[in-house]
Amino acid sequence: MVIKVFLASSSGSTAIKKKQQDVLGFLEALKIEYAQLDIASNEENRMWMRENVPGEKKPSNGIPLPPQIFNESNYCGDYDTFFDAKEDNSVYEFLGLTPPSGFKEEAISEQVQNENTSEVNSPEVEGGEEINKEVIEQVAQDELSEEPKEKEEIKEEEEEAEEEEEEEEVKAKEADDEEEDKQKEEEEAEKIQHAEEEEQEGEVEEEYEQEEEDLMSEEEEELRQLEEEEEVQASEEEEDED
Repeated sequence: MVIKVFLASSSGSTAIKKKQQDVLGFLEALKIEYAQLDIASNEENRMWMRENVPGEKKPSNGIPLPPQIFNESNYCGDYDTFFDAKEDNSVYEFLGLTPPSGFKEEAISEQVQNENTSEVNSPEVEGGEEINKEVIEQVAQDELSEEPKEKEEIKEEEEEAEEEEEEEEVKAKEADDEEEDKQKEEEEAEKIQHAEEEEQEGEVEEEYEQEEEDLMSEEEEELRQLEEEEEVQASEEEEDED
């Protein structure tokens, strides 16, 4: 089974980019096989993602934002549910995967924590505890300052997604209108062609009838001439007898 991560490669939102990097980096750290599916450059990926995210998991505007995570065609969740699973050390359960043998859930949090604090608590650094405290405070401040920005960026991303959806609807309507106009033009052309063919057939019939009439007139004229000749001949024979 392959984990599918739907993301936007050309997203203008810093918050979305960070979330996407967080998901991919975590999967790589756990050596979990995954596939990146770009919704920015591939319309099929974008439509598939939107259609397969459950309705109750979609935002109020109905347009789910990346990253969205699937196990094959089974929906796992978005970044928030992924983050909660990571915090609860239940990522494998979240992804619908069986943890590797000998795997300990606590090892994830311990490894991440050790990576974040190894430098500031190094014995070679004088006053490591004070530096660690300052770093933690600074990180907390940064997170607080980033939170309104992230909310604003998410709002902007949702507005952009709504605009894109409206543009797609307009394009689809224009395409339907063009197709309808084209169909009307074709029907009109067929009607004109049919009328022309009927007109041509009528002209041919008229010519044929005229020819028939002319032929009949000629035959009648020939018969009349023959009758006159016969009458003349009969008259001459009577005169000869007298």
